[in-house]
Amino acid sequence: MKREEVLRSAEALINGPRAKDYGEAYHNHTRIAAGWNVIVEGALTSHGKLTPAHVALMMDWVKSSRLLESIDHEDSWIDKAGYTALGAEFTEKFNKENKSDGKTTNGNVRTKK
Repeated sequence: MKREEVLRSAEALINGPRAKDYGEAYHNHTRIAAGWNVIVEGALTSHGKLTPAHVALMMDWVKSSRLLESIDHEDSWIDKAGYTALGAEFTEKFNKENKSDGKTTNGNVRTKK
């Protein structure tokens, strides 16, 4: 696919179905940024960095933000469930790989002492 075709396809999506499903792009991205800022702040407080589970949580928020615009968008509900499952799996894997760093949590934002 040539760049012109990619750009035409993207333009058709963001000005057509995506705009209809998710609302005005700037407003939606502002809402996503607000949620991501909360997640990043929590990640830095609890782990000192973003982990794969935090990324899954951020992607879940993208879907949540989109659902605020169109609550009946079935695909976003399915994607949210997928990100939730991945986040749980990633947390377990991360904790196993990082047992000695003292950065696992007890379910709160604060790290265990």
